[in-house]
Amino acid sequence: MFDAEVLMAPLIIFMIIVAPLWLILHYRSKKQVSQGLSEHEHRQLIELANKAEKMAERVETLEALLDQESPQWRRKL
Repeated sequence: MFDAEVLMAPLIIFMIIVAPLWLILHYRSKKQVSQGLSEHEHRQLIELANKAEKMAERVETLEALLDQESPQWRRKL
C-alpha cells in the first residue's frame, strides 16, 4: 500500500540540503548569543543605566517636595 520510495527522495533532499543549513544557522546563532553585547549595545546599556539613576534621583526629589508641601499625598493614592 505505502511505497517507501515515495519518502526516500524528500528524506534525501532534507538530509543533504536542509539539515546541514539548519545546523549551521543554529550554531551560528548560539555563537552570537554567547559572545555577549556588542560595543554599541554596551554603550547603550550604560547610557540607559545612567538615565535610570537620574530618573530615580528625580523621583526621590519629587517625593521629598511632595512630602514637605502635602504630607498626606501618599494616602490619597
